[in-house]
Amino acid sequence: MEDVLKKFQDDNVISPYNELISYETLWMREGATLKKVASEYLKNYDLPSKAINYISDLELLDNTKSFFNKININFSIITAQSYQYPKDLKDAKYQIKILYYRGDIDLLTTPKRISIVGARKASPEGLARASKIAKELVKKGYVIVSGLAEGIDTAAMTSALKNNGQLIGVIGTPINEYYPKKNRELQDLIAKNHLLVSHVPIYRYSQEHFNTKRFYFPQRNVTMAAVSDATIIVEASDTSGTLTQARACVEMGRKLFILNSCFENQAIKWPHTYEKKGAIRVNSMNDIFQGLQDDL
Repeated sequence: MEDVLKKFQDDNVISPYNELISYETLWMREGATLKKVASEYLKNYDLPSKAINYISDLELLDNTKSFFNKININFSIITAQSYQYPKDLKDAKYQIKILYYRGDIDLLTTPKRISIVGARKASPEGLARASKIAKELVKKGYVIVSGLAEGIDTAAMTSALKNNGQLIGVIGTPINEYYPKKNRELQDLIAKNHLLVSHVPIYRYSQEHFNTKRFYFPQRNVTMAAVSDATIIVEASDTSGTLTQARACVEMGRKLFILNSCFENQAIKWPHTYEKKGAIRVNSMNDIFQGLQDDL
């Protein structure tokens, strides 16, 4: 894997180092959000380095350079201009210009990518369903996408690994961070043998208060929806972050599957809301395969 911190000598060549520093410095501007970075700072630019004129504070730029020159992290980046950059990400409302990754980036353009997501505090039945679905999808050659959260995500990814499937882990922390900590081994395994992806700016994250960092997780779900052909929701409450992914699926025209057990839960209302918006109710694996066959 190419070290993203390698500086190219030829200024005419697109330098991963320059793109990284430019992007991370844009994120360090006061009040920066993904919406601002994507729709204001980078609206008319293919590359962060082309938006460098936004950065009038040279000290801010120097601080960013100093930060990355001191840390020792093994990762790579892919920009929106790269041929390997997933075109599906352009369907997101606010396009991410840079993705941080470890592992096999070609998995992002592999056909048949399916997200399996749901509650962190999942029921035993929900965990069993997630494991079974992942196992059956892997048998059919699908790449499992999930967020490495506790509960449904972990059950799906563990099952996919056990059954020799391919995985894409999309995390809501920087590429060098682990959350939850108990999934460190799982995350490292995915990064080594599969693909680990993050949209979270490393320097900005290191400077933020803990309470503000949770806002990266909803965007993580949007990214998962964008890089997946479809999403399967196994279990979720009316306030679950998983519903961010459901909304993104509807907005981007992605297939959305919801297990029938969610509809049978009288304590929640969201399944019926999304069924009216085109989501497919799942009573068996055949419902999923039939729904996928329409598009894939």
